Amino acid sequence: MKILITALCLALASAPAAYAQQKSQDTGKSADTARKAPSEKQAAQRERMKECNDQAAGKKGDERKKFMSSCLSEDSASGKKPTAQQQRMKDCNRQASDKSMKGDERKKFMSSCLKGG
Repeated sequence: MKILITALCLALASAPAAYAQQKSQDTGKSADTARKAPSEKQAAQRERMKECNDQAAGKKGDERKKFMSSCLSEDSASGKKPTAQQQRMKDCNRQASDKSMKGDERKKFMSSCLKGG
């Protein structure tokens, strides 16, 4: 009886793997190669990453991180400068992080800072 139960458990455990293997054979692709092509936005981001990486040659450490962050941001990629509100948000966020604020304290600070107070 134990052998019968063990055989049944093994058969049920291997069924999903056999089904997945059969399904990948039906489509003519393995499970690893059945990935979607990158979207237009993803392809543009990859290209931007490559360009920024080439420009960052020779930079190391914090200097490189700062450059890559700036280079990869949407604003620098499109040549637009952040709006006054975006810049204020960035500054307030930085100040709150520098003060290690969290939770309600951070919310109150951000609200006050963004209102210009």
